[in-house]
Amino acid sequence: MANILVVDDELGIRDLLFEILNDEGHNVELAENAAEARAARQRARPDLVLLDIWMPDTDGVTLLKEWSTAGLLSMPVIMMSGHATIDTAVDATRIGAFAFLEKPITLQKLLKAVEQGLARESARRAAAGVVPTPVGGHQAAAITTTGDSLLMASLASVPVPDVGPQSTQSFDLDRPLRDARDGFEKAYFEFHLAMENGSMTRVAEKTGLERTHLYRKLKQLGVDLSRGRRSAV
Repeated sequence: MANILVVDDELGIRDLLFEILNDEGHNVELAENAAEARAARQRARPDLVLLDIWMPDTDGVTLLKEWSTAGLLSMPVIMMSGHATIDTAVDATRIGAFAFLEKPITLQKLLKAVEQGLARESARRAAAGVVPTPVGGHQAAAITTTGDSLLMASLASVPVPDVGPQSTQSFDLDRPLRDARDGFEKAYFEFHLAMENGSMTRVAEKTGLERTHLYRKLKQLGVDLSRGRRSAV
């Protein structure tokens, strides 16, 4: 899980990016202008920033240059715009932007850019000697030549993973068709939620349903939306 700052003056864009990135298991903070972005950058130290170019107070390129000059560009910044020219994108890249996304932003391009940006940040921290917290907050056991007792103790501290629902299910068919169908659909969606770590975005893609319809369907079936949610990394 990463800390991501989204800076955009459009409420609809902020809400959409929050929903998608939150579904992916990230902590997302929102800012609607450069002033809020400065405060958030200082307070939260994000792992990645999604920064809109055209904003009312200070445009994104100016803010990017400000961070770069002050030595605050310690995280990947992905620029976003629906009106920027090629020259603007090139200038942002020269200043230090990691990538540029043109609005309307497609889901695939967004997730790919975020994944690549976080991968670069992880590699940078590793090169700097910053050891990330292991999955689930458990420290990695050092296997040394001091004997098997250390190895056994470390293995005992590792939690047993929940394998989640299985792909093969059994259903009680001796009941009304509607009830049997609802039971199947609930198991179907619970399975895909577990397989996609609770990401509604990926489940919508997998099942071919529009996100709003998917939310209504899951609520109607009584599916626990917190189940399968990706744990903190």
